[in-house]
Amino acid sequence: MDQRRSAAEGDTLARGRITDTAEPTAEDRFDDEDYPAYSMGTAAEMLGVTPTFLRALGAAHLIEPKRSSGGHRRYSRYQLRLAARARELVDQGTPVEAACRIIILEDQLAEALRINAEYERERTAGD
Repeated sequence: MDQRRSAAEGDTLARGRITDTAEPTAEDRFDDEDYPAYSMGTAAEMLGVTPTFLRALGAAHLIEPKRSSGGHRRYSRYQLRLAARARELVDQGTPVEAACRIIILEDQLAEALRINAEYERERTAGD
């Protein structure tokens, strides 16, 4: 199962994004928003945050970075989008833990709406 974050793991399965055991090609990696392509330093620089902020997001269970063979944290584009949203909320005065919970709930709502819309399309197509 894809482990791009520890909270709301069912979202990944609902999207049908179960990773297979075959090694992805370079082209697959470019298109895969869940591929852990960014080091902590690069991720922090891109977001304009400190590595400590990224570690706090991990401690709050918003994102769970993969680890390189050397044990270094690696972040995906999806995780960077979540971290950017967290930074927006924190910059507005929301505590980190609360920002992370808000983002998790937003993500779960978006996924539920997507599933409902898909269900409606299937239901109306059968009429």
